[in-house]
Amino acid sequence: MRSRSTCQRCLAAVQTAARQSSTPRLQQLQAGARRWSSNQSTITTRSPEISRRGISSIGRKSAAAGQAQATDRSSASGSHEYNNTLLKPNNLFHSFSDSPSPEIRRRAAYIKQHAYCPHHSHQQTRIPTDPEDPEAAKSVNASLPPAHVRYECADCGIPVSCSEEHFADDYEKHLEICDILRQINEDDHDLRSGRFFPEFEYPGMQMDEALINFTSWDTYLYSRDHKAIDSERSLRQSTRLLTYPATIGSFLHELSPYSIKSGGRLTVEGLKSLSALRYTLHPPMTGAGGDIKGLRLNPPPVRLFILGARAESSLPREVWHQLANMFPRATFHLIFIGPESMANRDDEFPLPPRTPANPFGAVVEDRISHNLKISTYVEYYHTLHEAHQFYPYDPYFDCFVLFHPGLGHPASEHEWAATIPQLLETKVPVLVTGYTDFDMQRDLKWVQDKVGGEVDLLLKPGENRFRSLRWDLNDVDPQDISCGNWGVWAFRGKRYEATMKEEASS
Repeated sequence: MRSRSTCQRCLAAVQTAARQSSTPRLQQLQAGARRWSSNQSTITTRSPEISRRGISSIGRKSAAAGQAQATDRSSASGSHEYNNTLLKPNNLFHSFSDSPSPEIRRRAAYIKQHAYCPHHSHQQTRIPTDPEDPEAAKSVNASLPPAHVRYECADCGIPVSCSEEHFADDYEKHLEICDILRQINEDDHDLRSGRFFPEFEYPGMQMDEALINFTSWDTYLYSRDHKAIDSERSLRQSTRLLTYPATIGSFLHELSPYSIKSGGRLTVEGLKSLSALRYTLHPPMTGAGGDIKGLRLNPPPVRLFILGARAESSLPREVWHQLANMFPRATFHLIFIGPESMANRDDEFPLPPRTPANPFGAVVEDRISHNLKISTYVEYYHTLHEAHQFYPYDPYFDCFVLFHPGLGHPASEHEWAATIPQLLETKVPVLVTGYTDFDMQRDLKWVQDKVGGEVDLLLKPGENRFRSLRWDLNDVDPQDISCGNWGVWAFRGKRYEATMKEEASS
C-alpha cells in the first residue's frame, strides 16, 4: 500500500530491493562461476621469465580488460532458455582475430603484441628453463631477430608463427598441440556463448550414510550427487573450478585414493600426519542435539593456509564450500596469503586499514556458512610467521597448501627462500601441486637442496587424480599449454623421535 508520506526516493529503493530479492540464487551462483572461469581463461597470461609458474600479475590488466562486459552479458542471459545464446554448441570455433567476442579479439591482439615466433631461425628472447621449451631450439647467434607472432593456424585459430613459411616449417611440431589449442579455443568461446551452465550447480552437505568415491572425477561427481554432465566440454568447465577443493579433499579425506599399500604413493610419515588431521576431520558421533542436554564441546576449525594464493583466492565461495561439504562434522578456516591474493577482487577494494586489532589488514569473510570462514592477507607468509600471527601450530588442525608455487623456478625461488624453512619448523603437512612432472621434480629438488635432510616426504610426486581437465594457454607463449593442478606431492619438516638411553649396568 502506498502512503502519501513516503517519498519517491524511498519507494524506488524498496522496489529495487524487492527486485533483487526475487532474483534466483542459482542464477547468481552461476554468474560468479562463469565470471571466474571467463577471467581465468584470459588471465593465464604469464611472462616468459615465470613460465609455468601460474597466474601472474604481469600482463593481468591488459589481458583482463573488458572482461566485465562479457561476464555481465553472460550473467544476464543465464536463464534456462537458449533464446539469448550468442553461440550455439556447433558454432564455437572461431579464429581469435575474427571472434564474435570482443574480449577474445582483444586477447588475440595481446598475443600478437607479446608472443614471439618459435621458429629456430630467430634469436633467443629468454633463457629456456624447461628442456621442452621451444626457446631451447633457438640460438643466440641466429640469423633472424625475434619476431612477434602474426599468422593464425586455420585448424586451431590461434596466432602461433610470424609468417606462413615459418608455420609450414614447424607444422609437424605444431601438430602435437594443435588439437589442444583448438579445444582451448572452443572452451573460451563456450564461456562467452551466453548459454545456461548446469555444471555450475553444486550439491549440499554430504550425508554420513553416503560415502564419497575418490577414484576419479566421474565417481566423485556421482557420489557427491552432482547433476549429470553429458558432455566433455561441460566436464572441463566444471573441473576447472572444482580441482582446487577436490585436490585438498582427496588428500585429507579418510577415503583418499592415495594409500600406503604396495605401489601406493603415501609414505609412512604421510600416514602419521594424515591420521592426525583425519582424527579432527572425522570426529566420532557425540549425540549432540538442539536442546540443552545435547550441547557438546566442538573442536577448533581446521586451518588451511593457502600460500602464494592467486586464482584460487577469487574462486566463487560456493566452490570452496564444496570442501566443507565433504566433511559435514568439521569446520574450516581458509587463509589465503600472498601479495596477489586479492587479484580479480577489485570490487572489495580498498583493503581494510591496518589497525592494532587487524595489524595486517586481513579481509575476513565469516558469514559464508556455519562451517566455513575465509581470511585473506595481502602479505608474504614469512612476514606473518615472524610476527607470530598464527601461532601455535597444531598437526591435528593445520595444513599448508601451495598451488603451483614454482619453488624451483629461477624467477620465483627467491620468494620462497625464507618461507620453506619456516614451514618445516611447524611440522605441519605441506601439500604442493605442479603443472607438469618436470615442474614438480624441479620443486622437490630445490626443497631437498635448500634444507638438506630436514624434510619428510609424505606423498610421492605423481599425477593428480583431480587435476583440471581443461587446458590453459599462456598468452605470451602460445606453445606453453598447461592444466591446473596436474600433479601433487606433499612434505613436512622431519620429526625426531626421542629415545631413552639404557643406563649402563653398574
